Parts: sequence; C-alpha cells; structure tokens
Amino acid sequence: MPRRPKSPPSPARSTKAPSHHGDGVVRIIGGQWRSRKLHFHSAEGLRPSSDRIRETLFNWLAPTIAGARCLDLFAGSGALGLEALSRGAASCDFVESDSATANQIRRHLDTLLCREGQVHTMTADHYLSRNNIPWDIVFLDPPFGKELLPPAIGGLSPLLRADSLIYIETAKGESVTVPGHWREEKHKTAGQVEYRLYIVGE
Repeated sequence: MPRRPKSPPSPARSTKAPSHHGDGVVRIIGGQWRSRKLHFHSAEGLRPSSDRIRETLFNWLAPTIAGARCLDLFAGSGALGLEALSRGAASCDFVESDSATANQIRRHLDTLLCREGQVHTMTADHYLSRNNIPWDIVFLDPPFGKELLPPAIGGLSPLLRADSLIYIETAKGESVTVPGHWREEKHKTAGQVEYRLYIVGE
C-alpha cells in the first residue's frame, strides 16, 4: 500500500506577546487613579521615574500634596505630575519641549478626564522666563547627561516662595548645586538613580 506523503510541518507558534519596541507603560501608584496604566511611546531621554522611587517620593509629600500647585518642569511621560494630581494636587503645569511627547500627556489627561493639568510645549528655560506662579511643589527630573539641571535651578530659584518643595532626580553620583536657602530634607539612592527633596527657606 503506497504511503501518503507527509504533511509539511506547521510553523512554530511563538508564545511571546507581540513586541512593542519603543513603547512603555506608566502605572499610577496611588490616589483616585490608583493602578491605572498609561501607555507612552519612548523618545530620546524619556525615562519615567520608577514605581519604587515614586512611591517613596509621594510618601514624603503625603502631608503637603493635597491642594498643592505643582510644576513638572521636564515632564516626559508626565508620571510625576499625574501621580500628584491623582493624590489630590489642585493643579499641575507640565512642561515638555518635544511636541509628540507633550501630546501624549494631553491624551493621558483626556483619558483620565482631568482638567487640572495644563501642558506647555516649550523648553524649561522659556517657560520659566514667562511665568511667575507660586508653585508649592516642583519636580525636576531632566534627561540625564544633558546639563539641563543647573540652568533650570537658576531660573526657578527667584520664582519660589518660602516653604516650596523641590524634588530633584539625577544619575547616581551626579553633583547638584542649589541656592544656599534651599535645605535638603530627604536624599536616597535607588540603583543608578539619586533623588532628593529640598525645601525653600526664608
């Protein structure tokens, strides 16, 4: 009896999820949008603060975040400002120079039905030169290795009032120079990242 020819082998099926190279997810840690996941497309220098760092930071800010006016000066994914709004901040200005990245933050705000966030598509220097808002909390988390922090601190310093809080995130070992009347309240390291919280004195 003649043998039937063997069927060609079926192509192997991958058990891995489809790759979305260049995409990322930010998870809101606490507050009204707790556990919400927001997708973003990566861009050069875009490096959202990790869940671990944000959880520690907002534990530090817990006594002051409700009703605070916030500034996320190098907004990127918007992770810090969105977390602040989720936890009861009165408002947040997101400053982002890349238009596509800024539009992603606008979409996040629309998704969350949030009207307390304003996105400004411009450089940090340009924004600071045009505004004099009495922010209560400022987030400074610029792309590493681009020397963006010193001019931002210089431009921001005369605009702050006593008791304002400033959060600064840098690469591990990177020196940070702040005005003499800024007092360091907290300082921690997580992996290759250092992060600090300052309060403005009189």
